[in-house]
Amino acid sequence: MIHDLTVQLVSAWHDTSWTELLAAALALAYVPLAIGQRLSCWSAAFVSSVLYVWVFFSARLYMESLLNAFFAAMAVYGFWRWQHGKGGGELHVTRWPVARHALALLGIVAAAAVNAFFLARFTPAANPFIDSMLTWASVFTTFLVARKVYENWYWWLVIDSLSLCLYFTRHLYLTMLLYGVYVILCLVGMREWRRSLPAKGNTHTGSYAAG
Repeated sequence: MIHDLTVQLVSAWHDTSWTELLAAALALAYVPLAIGQRLSCWSAAFVSSVLYVWVFFSARLYMESLLNAFFAAMAVYGFWRWQHGKGGGELHVTRWPVARHALALLGIVAAAAVNAFFLARFTPAANPFIDSMLTWASVFTTFLVARKVYENWYWWLVIDSLSLCLYFTRHLYLTMLLYGVYVILCLVGMREWRRSLPAKGNTHTGSYAAG
């Protein structure tokens, strides 16, 4: 099986378009920049997302294509948010309560179910429910990154793991490898952003969550 996968990857590398190669390279650069809380991460995210709109549309992953259009818009918002912070001050890493994340998950499942119904009925979309779930979960998680909410890394860990499997089924092997790297970087992100959390007794979570 490993030999067959290697052969497929080598073949896919030769067949991969320059659009996907550049999109993957910029998407990969985004994560270390985000881990380091560098403002330039949003520039990489914007260009990569625009390129991936076309890549996923060509692969008939319509929700993934739409998601990347959203990512491009969120890159603009994230750049502005990180640059100006809350009330014009520095934007700090904070945490959200479990109840808020649970409520978000329920909303994501509901939205995905509606999306999947229409995709399955009116389009030749591949894996409509999984595609929709990943789309709505990524929408929410990108918002968490833009607001520097620490738990975004837990969300991305699950999303990236599922995405890796999805892209394998659609023969997007280079992007599959990219998401394998993402899984590892999520663990690094958890560690690095944890160091930026305020000390106990001096947390910003309560006031930030309402912002």
